[in-house]
Amino acid sequence: MIVCIAEKPSVARDIAEVLGAHTRKEGYIEGNGYQVTWTFGHLCTLKEPHEYTPNWKSWSLGSLPMIPPRFGIKLIGHDPGIEKQFHIIEQLMQNADEIINCGDAGQEGELIQRWVMQKAGARCPVKRLWISSLTEEAIRDGFAKLKDQADFQSLYEAGLSRAIGDWLLGMNATRLYTIKYGQNKQVLSIGRVQTPTLALIVNRQLEIANFQPKQYWELKTNYRDTTFSALIRKSDEEIAAEEEKNGGKKKIIENPGIDPIANREEGEALVERIKDLPFVVTSVSKKDGREFAPRLFDLTSLQVECNKKFAYSADETLKLIQSLYEKKVATYPRVDTTFLSDDIYPKCPGILKGLCDYEVLTAPLNGSTLPKSKKVFDNSKVTDHHAIIPTGVYAQNLTDMERRVYDLIARRFIAVFYPDCKISTTTVMGEVDKIEFKVSGKQILEPGWRVVFAKDVKDTAEEKEEEDENVLPAFVKGESGPHVPDLNEKWTQPPRPYTEATLLRAMETAGKLVDNDELRDALKENGIGRPSTRAAIIETLFKRNYIRKERKNLIATPTGVELVQLIHEELLKSAELTGIWEKKLREIEKKTYDARQFLEELKQMVSEIVMSVLSDNTNRRITIQDAAAAQAGEKVKKEPKKRERKPGAPKEKKPKATPAATSNADSLVGQPCPLCGKGTIIKGKTAYGCSEWKNGCTYRKAL
Repeated sequence: MIVCIAEKPSVARDIAEVLGAHTRKEGYIEGNGYQVTWTFGHLCTLKEPHEYTPNWKSWSLGSLPMIPPRFGIKLIGHDPGIEKQFHIIEQLMQNADEIINCGDAGQEGELIQRWVMQKAGARCPVKRLWISSLTEEAIRDGFAKLKDQADFQSLYEAGLSRAIGDWLLGMNATRLYTIKYGQNKQVLSIGRVQTPTLALIVNRQLEIANFQPKQYWELKTNYRDTTFSALIRKSDEEIAAEEEKNGGKKKIIENPGIDPIANREEGEALVERIKDLPFVVTSVSKKDGREFAPRLFDLTSLQVECNKKFAYSADETLKLIQSLYEKKVATYPRVDTTFLSDDIYPKCPGILKGLCDYEVLTAPLNGSTLPKSKKVFDNSKVTDHHAIIPTGVYAQNLTDMERRVYDLIARRFIAVFYPDCKISTTTVMGEVDKIEFKVSGKQILEPGWRVVFAKDVKDTAEEKEEEDENVLPAFVKGESGPHVPDLNEKWTQPPRPYTEATLLRAMETAGKLVDNDELRDALKENGIGRPSTRAAIIETLFKRNYIRKERKNLIATPTGVELVQLIHEELLKSAELTGIWEKKLREIEKKTYDARQFLEELKQMVSEIVMSVLSDNTNRRITIQDAAAAQAGEKVKKEPKKRERKPGAPKEKKPKATPAATSNADSLVGQPCPLCGKGTIIKGKTAYGCSEWKNGCTYRKAL
């Protein structure tokens, strides 16, 4: 008998249907020589500290660092539902002739199923189903091309290294900081990715708080109803920055213009100097160019777009695209590439044909050979999965939120097959008494792919406004005439607070501000977190009461600010250093770095952090409770004790980290679901349940 194991019941049902297994049994579906079973996400996890040695049960500085000689796994929690399903899987696997790992085709999916197979003592050969969508065609194709489990050993080693690394740093640093700097009221949660992410927000906030605005003036003049700006000479810092952008190459950079206007008197003197002299057009240059269609989506760019357009959180977008994947209308979502592999090209006409609601846009592409651009199809930019695209299955029964996300994906996909947008850029230079002025304007000659987004009211409104401002009258070199100069008072502006969209981009590039797509691709190697976990990291910071939201802006609470300021160890809070560890994890996956070496480095780092904190003789403390309660905006109606229990996830972690601790039953609310591992515990009228109950999780505990 061949045993197939999927990551959730709904996926198992889809696979069983394709395989011809129709007999439902308890915990699996059987038929046609197959037994198709499932997990609920994570069934297993790394053991708790006290399960390695009883001395680690109580929290004490003397027991740190906790570094087990060998890591072990166990079933999550003590939930009868998980135990029951695991024992069904165990029995099936021990009697199997072959196992097919049908887990999500990614690092986490590999880890989930490998741990279950290890725990179940599976000994038979194992194959791997590797698919990018859940359509019947994709599943059939995947089973026709099953791969050997050994091909994914490095993927498993990367996932295992990540899990062990998070355990080593999280367990040790959380206990260390809680005991050393906490006030015994709440856990001070420290994490390999969450703490550098929090530091990004805090540092930006402090930058804004300490920002000293500086006054400056701009000299402009209006000639033929067109506003020209005086050229300002670049500073040495700006020239150095340009050289750095060019890879450190020194080149002769033209630096025309006047010195920055330092005060009003100086500016007014310039206005007086030029106001009665004629404005002369010195050059008119016109350059035709092209704008390429926006890239296809990876998970991060989709989360960024949804946050900008619809104010969806990163976590909401991830859940929505996961739902679209499970409804078979979109491809695998947890991806970090914006490219497609060459083998997708022949399928594209069929996918476009399946986009029935977009016939007006797909009709012009019918009957012609679709363009195959290297900006879209590039095998060298695709590893496990390609960019997120529609599958071509008709999208029906979608919620309004799902429909919006699907619409973004569908339009991006259609747009890449449209012609480039042809533009004309005109630059006009003028001069008054040797002071140079400049204005630029852009004109769209042929909209090309832009018509695909024409229904996007917000975008077109912005575009029209921009175009109206930028279309210039016809100027001729040598013409001259009267003009009206003006002096504008300006103030330098502080950086903006992070939104989820800009924070996701900062995590992707380890805190470096990059707009260019190619540069961003290069920095992705050093990004912090993975595309699939960044949303959860941000949610964790909310649950820990380290950050809150003001409209779209992410604001660090006093607790979050204090925590980052308290940490002196750069290794714990530097996005750049964390990005280097992430790069090593990716290299483990690519077989260019040794997993054992990575873990040795982490163990060394944890030991150094422990020694550093223990040698701190200051009497610093962090005011966790008050700050957390204040930021949550809780209205104190009852006795303080009830308010104390409220703060949420940092408190939730305590029972997990110190199993001996007793907790009120309500502290269950908000904890990760012990059954599926994806949802969180919610409270009903008669029982506790899981927020993922709609997706098949059956966790239930009586009140």
